[in-house]
Amino acid sequence: MGKRVYFFGNGKADGDAAQRNLLGGKGANLAEMTNLGLPVPPGFTITTEVCAEYEKGSSEATIERLQQPVDAALRSIEGILDRKFGSAERPLLLSVRSGARVSMPGMMDTVLNLGLNDRTVRGLARLSGNERFALDSYRRFLQMFGDVVMGVDGELFEHALDQAKDSKGYGADTQLDAGDMAKLVDRFQQIIRDAAGKEFPQDPYEQLWQSVMAVFRSWGNDRAVAYRGMHGISGAWGTAVNVQAMVFGNMGDDCATGVAFTRNPSTGERAFYGEYLVNAQGEDVVAGVRKPLPIGRSDGGEESLEAIMPEVHGMLIATAENLERHYRDMLDLEFTIQNSKLWMLQARSGKRTGAAAVRIAVEMVSEGLIDQKTALQRVSPEQLEQLLHPAVDPNAAYEVLARGLPASPGAASGGLAFSAEEAVEASAQGRRVLLVRRETSPEDIRGMEAAAGILTQRGGMTSHAAVVARGMGKCCIAGCSELQLDEAAGVLMIGQKRFDRDSRLTLNGNTGEILEGEVATVEAELEDDFRTLLAWANEHRRLHVRANADTPDDSRRARAFGAEGIGLCRTEHMFFGEDRIAAVREMIVSQSKEQRQRALAKLLPFQRDDFVGIFEAMDGLPVTIRLLDPPLHEFLPHADDEIQRLARELEVPAEKMRRIVEGLSEFNPMLGHRGCRLGLSFPEIYMMQVEAILRAACEAKRRGIVPIPEIMIPLVGIREELAQLRELTISRADSVLRDEGVELAYSVGTMIEIPRACMVADKIAEVADFFSFGTNDLTQMGFGFSRDDAGSFLPYYVESGVLPRDPFQSLDEEGIGALVESACRLGRVTKPDLKLGVCGEHGGDPSSVAFFHRAGLDYVSCSPYRVPVAILAAAQAALAERALA
Repeated sequence: MGKRVYFFGNGKADGDAAQRNLLGGKGANLAEMTNLGLPVPPGFTITTEVCAEYEKGSSEATIERLQQPVDAALRSIEGILDRKFGSAERPLLLSVRSGARVSMPGMMDTVLNLGLNDRTVRGLARLSGNERFALDSYRRFLQMFGDVVMGVDGELFEHALDQAKDSKGYGADTQLDAGDMAKLVDRFQQIIRDAAGKEFPQDPYEQLWQSVMAVFRSWGNDRAVAYRGMHGISGAWGTAVNVQAMVFGNMGDDCATGVAFTRNPSTGERAFYGEYLVNAQGEDVVAGVRKPLPIGRSDGGEESLEAIMPEVHGMLIATAENLERHYRDMLDLEFTIQNSKLWMLQARSGKRTGAAAVRIAVEMVSEGLIDQKTALQRVSPEQLEQLLHPAVDPNAAYEVLARGLPASPGAASGGLAFSAEEAVEASAQGRRVLLVRRETSPEDIRGMEAAAGILTQRGGMTSHAAVVARGMGKCCIAGCSELQLDEAAGVLMIGQKRFDRDSRLTLNGNTGEILEGEVATVEAELEDDFRTLLAWANEHRRLHVRANADTPDDSRRARAFGAEGIGLCRTEHMFFGEDRIAAVREMIVSQSKEQRQRALAKLLPFQRDDFVGIFEAMDGLPVTIRLLDPPLHEFLPHADDEIQRLARELEVPAEKMRRIVEGLSEFNPMLGHRGCRLGLSFPEIYMMQVEAILRAACEAKRRGIVPIPEIMIPLVGIREELAQLRELTISRADSVLRDEGVELAYSVGTMIEIPRACMVADKIAEVADFFSFGTNDLTQMGFGFSRDDAGSFLPYYVESGVLPRDPFQSLDEEGIGALVESACRLGRVTKPDLKLGVCGEHGGDPSSVAFFHRAGLDYVSCSPYRVPVAILAAAQAALAERALA
């Protein structure tokens, strides 16, 4: 291992922004800002490699290896500031913060004001001439250290603070005087003694090492692990630790702290955007303990930073503009103002909504800051998906109960959950809920993910709830002070109206309005910036993108989103309509081929009309239609009263109907009589569908439409299965075309979803025009996991590291991916021009799309709403490949 500690300060830094993986995002950017000559408090960064070393060893060994370089770095800080760590005369105080290579807001731990004890607090009071400030900083340090390092419940400190304010009738902690703070210091030390069973450590060096180790430990805490799982962040990366000289925003009215963005993180508007608090420390802004104020005069009036400290405001704006030009990105900035002097504490790529990401990327191209390729790589495919979320219908009638801050756009309706645990439980039960909290904290991360939307009583546009919700693409309304909340009782009061867990509310994240009941929504409209970005993506991608769609409406929607055809039309979904299910059931219970054919003749017109609508929607584009796949029992009732009703409808004795239903049941129907096996047993079913497809294509052609039908036979694992069904298909298709007097091209292929098919793909390719990988079933059969039952253990597998992610969401490249690559290679040995695609929902997962690009597939197919996601992911995969060439 090389250097463990990198120093920054006095205009020079050991590192720079390029060393993000080693120094973490925060450390790399602190070094970069220092090198740019910006006002950054001096400090040092302990590398991410030390975190990995710590996880393999012990605290004692880690401290021993760090002792010398940390001591040297401390001496450098002391020399710059003329302060001494642990001194009772001129005490140096430190902040200890985490810093992963990618931003994980609030997920790991922070300790501020480190170095204070019963002696140094008096020195700080004399040095600053402000006893109240010194004691306020001490009580904050006791609370943070007690919570983060010693494991004391933070609510105990909050309760004591509330008692101190209530005893004097104060609404804010800034009203407490020095005497009040002294009593809080004593009370907080007593809380630590009682809860931790030991004294708060007075030795500053012991405080420092315990805090550094606590930050390393926080890399593995539950909320950090959960956040990494949500965002695909490797647990092997580790976190850096940033130790920095404290600057104070809580010394008086000429001091402040704030968080700002160089552009609006919700809309992307090119306007400086942020919040601040006078006489406060940084955690106060994001925690929502006091309502923050807007920085600009246009939003905050005479209370704004621009009005109160115009010179500092001007410096902040100039610094932000310089940093954005330097980084060529929208930035999230943290700053502190001490005695009217601006200090920069953080500059990182800002979390933003999907709408903001697209607008910022497109506008930065027009501003000449970045090129199209960079713009495409700046927007994550998941952010595009956010733009397709519904919004509240402006024509709907609804009652506005209250208004908060529109922290993250979209619309969300549901019942109410008053804790993260409730939200997780409700989601597991299939219920949509809104997470309602006084303010969220990092511990709520799982509940925030599970909830449909988030509503908080406190906090601003830069609060924890707002920042995390925007990163997740969740609708969020923050800082609604009109709420009266009893989280323990599960009761929310808005005015005189009472709402509990069974109540229904709607959040309008675009306006900040809280609406009573469930309000209708409308589909999002695609803005010009969105279309511009997709047009750029289309220029760069090689992989084509189709949609999985079963109806004309879904097909039209998919085409509007940019789909280049239908990759999977599931014909069984057309069988469940009320006007056709009776004929399906009649076909299933038929006791002879003739009876089945009569029932199928009733279905044929329905199927034909469905296909005509889809061909019309996809005029000139290919449409892959999968013949019947599920086992027949899925179309039959299983409850006794429903069986009896069906028997009466079909004029079959009830006992006979019961025997038919029981005869079709299987121990493992997903591996039983379905797919091509059903087609071989009852070829008349498939032949009806083939006839419907071709007659629909002929009708479409007569209407001036260009149909391109691709007939897909599912569940093939043996060459002869496809050979026999292909021969029957071609015979019936050609017969229909002769009968219709129409000439048109069609193709016959198969879905590759059985591991054996991947191993004998060269033989299957002899009788296939195309392969379409059904990766859902291929994953199920390749792993031996039932996708219907794996939910009982897969979350544990992912959390514990048995698997890096859920293989039904992101393709398992090592195993299932190897099967896909084998089938591609073998299939094209036999038929070099064999068309290859994927139609499982992995076709809309960005990391899986990148794999399919590398594997040489021709197209992916996914649900209509994920088509833009796949288009962007395909472009990013092509750009990444070219960058490596």
